[in-house]
Formats: sequence, structure tokens, C-alpha cells
Amino acid sequence: MKKILTFVALVLFCIPMVSAAIITNTNQSAVFIRMLARNASMDIDAVYYNPAGLTQLKNGFHVAIYNQTISQEKKVINAHPLLNQDTYIGEVNVPFFPNFYAVYKKDKLALSFGFGPNGGGGTADFADGLPSFETPFTVLPFLLTSMGLPTTAYSADLSFEGSSIFYGFQVNGSYAISEIISVAAGVRYISAVNTYEGSINNIMLNPGHPLINPTGAMLPADDFFNLIGQPGYAAMVSNKAVDVKQTATGITPILGLNIRPNDNLNIGIKYEFNTKLELVNDTTADDVGIFPDKGKTHNDIPAILSFGLEYAIIPELRASISTNYFFDKNADWDGREEFVDSNSYDIAIGFEYDLAKAILLSAGYMRAQTALKEGFQSDFDHELTADTFGIGGRIRVGENFDLDLGGLFTSYLEAEKSFTDPLVGPYLEKYQRTNWVFTIGLGYHF
Repeated sequence: MKKILTFVALVLFCIPMVSAAIITNTNQSAVFIRMLARNASMDIDAVYYNPAGLTQLKNGFHVAIYNQTISQEKKVINAHPLLNQDTYIGEVNVPFFPNFYAVYKKDKLALSFGFGPNGGGGTADFADGLPSFETPFTVLPFLLTSMGLPTTAYSADLSFEGSSIFYGFQVNGSYAISEIISVAAGVRYISAVNTYEGSINNIMLNPGHPLINPTGAMLPADDFFNLIGQPGYAAMVSNKAVDVKQTATGITPILGLNIRPNDNLNIGIKYEFNTKLELVNDTTADDVGIFPDKGKTHNDIPAILSFGLEYAIIPELRASISTNYFFDKNADWDGREEFVDSNSYDIAIGFEYDLAKAILLSAGYMRAQTALKEGFQSDFDHELTADTFGIGGRIRVGENFDLDLGGLFTSYLEAEKSFTDPLVGPYLEKYQRTNWVFTIGLGYHF
């Protein structure tokens, strides 16, 4: 009995560490939301997308502030036949996702500042926990039954909430070498914060015991083990909690090149270096022993090579293409990068049309492609290939004032991971996700 319960304890409380790979946020302006292809931008949001293109602005000060409202549903479907449920839903609601940009342009020189959430930006709330939290409980009825205590059911109150936000503060200097070529150099300071709160409460079992539980009713698991003289195991199935905050800072050097051979064509190229991040735990509660206080994990932001092209088909209609290539395999994710088959990338196309002097309409499409081995994916952290569609427009309220509005919808391709349980054999876990974003932005030039 002691060996069996020790095995239960090991399975039950060796929950995998929540270790999130960075998803670089490229949704850094309201113009991006309505168009999706901004790497050749010559507008204020070029502070992020194409800093060398800022030399194309008119002389003076330019400022913009944007906000996005984001709603996302993360769904995990687990086919383990002994689980009490098969679908676990995480809701992400982000009412405020701000960006701010400021540019001073004088002749050949442009100086700029940008702020925004370069990674993360929301809280995922899994009100019923996750399969990795619940699956270990499916072992308990089988093991107690094998010890002569017929047990057919378990229950537990599970919850998990995780948040991640990587704030970026960026400064750039841009210079026009000639009328055609401009260059830029910048640096971004990253302040990263992850928080995880989870609990396992009220673990219940229905062991048939001739004296303690002759009716086979549901009993608190810790009470049952205490009654049969096993206080150590009672402690193992008592309530558990995790409450941890992880923080890190890093620096991202940035280089940019803009080429504008004529009035109809503009090309933007940017390279962001790998950002080293070492997250340090500030642990308030860690009843499962996976977040030691002051423990460290590596979670780099991968280097990015960006390319963009904008072409005026006619004066009223402009087409843009953009692509970003992420050097995931070169990042340090404490070995998790070994599960990356090939580096991820995205490619987007967008159109803008001047409907009238004061009204502009736009639309765009983006494909974000990942190639990951099963070992990379988990119920609390998975990356999915996605298709995104954006639409919106700009209203020129005055000669110096712009109002941008837009929305996008992202549909993610389902991914799955295979497992094998010694009790039930092989089974699959599937990951699904949908995403909505609505945005408003204000730009002023003076």
C-alpha cells in the first residue's frame, strides 16, 4: 500500500512547470489591425514596423495613441476516457492593449519613441483547471480498488489563471542618406512579468470501506486517509495552491533600412536581435514544489527579420506585403527550442483605398505559420498556425488629425498531441483557439 500511494503522490503532484515560449506581438497599431501589412510603413507606426521609413514624414512632431480590445477563447479537448470532462475552456479578455508613438522629424533626421506590449498582454482564466491538473486523479480510483477498497469516482475543484505581459520601451534614430535610402538604429527595453495562480481543492473519492464508508459515498480524500491511519498521504491529497510572479528585463537592438526608388514604391527592412530574458520567481505559494522562490527560467524573445513593400497601383489604391521571420531555434527556452522543427514566419497582404478626401478604407490577410513537434505543445501553452483577416478605415478629421478604426478575426488551425496512459492506453489532446480584436487610434501632426 505504501508503494502504491507513493506512486500516486508522485503522479499527482509532479505537474509540469508552466513555461511559456514568447509569442511576439506584431499587432502594434490600429493601422495594423485594419490592414495587417505594415513593414513598409511611412506613417507614425513606422516607429515599430519600419523605423528607417520615418524620414518620409513631414517635418514636425507626430504623435499617435492606439488601443485594442482583445477577446480570445482557448479550448483544450482531452480524450482520456476516465476524466470527468473532456473540454476545458480558457477565456482571455483584454480591454486595454495600448500603444503610443512620438516622432520628431527635421529634414534628414527623425527621432522617435514607442511603447507597447511586445509580448503577452492578457490573462487566461481556466475556471475548471486543465487536463494536466486533473488527469492524475483518474489513477486514484483504480489504485484504491486494487487495494481492496472499491472506488469508482473522484472529484476536485480545479482552477488556473495565467497572465503574461512584456512591455517594450523603444527609441530610434533615423537618417536619410539620400532621397532614396534611409537607415535607422534603435533599442527596445523589455520589462517582462508573468503571473500564475492555480489551486487544487476539495479532492473527493468514494472508496467502499466496511466501517468508514459502507455506502460508498463521496468523502474528502484527506479525511479518508486520516481515518485509515495514513496522515502522510492525507497531506498529499489536501488542498494545494500556486501563486507566483516571474519578472525579467532585456534589451533588443534594432537596425532598419528603407528604400524608396520612386513615389509609387517603398521598401522597408528591419532586423531585431535576440532578446535574452531570464525570468526570476517571486513565489508566494508553491504547495506542489514547481516554482521555487528565486528560481530562474530562460524565455528569450527570438530575433526577427522583417521585410515590407508598399506600391501605389493608382494614386487612390495602395497595396502592401509584409513578412516576418522568427529565429525561434536560436532562442534559449531552457531546451524547449529543441521541439521547434523549423522557424516560424508570417506573411501578409493589405490594401488601402481613398474612398474620398477624408475617408480611407483598408483590408488585409495574414498567414502565421508554425512548425512544432508534439513535445512543444501543452494544455497551458501551445502555438498554432493561424489565418487572420482585418478590415477598417481612417477618417481625416482635419488637416492634422486622423482617426483609425478597425477589427480583425483570427482562426487557428487545430493541433494535437498524443499520450499513453498505462490504464487506458493511447489517447489524444487537441488544441483550438479563436481571436477577435477591435481597435481605435488617434494620430496628430503638428
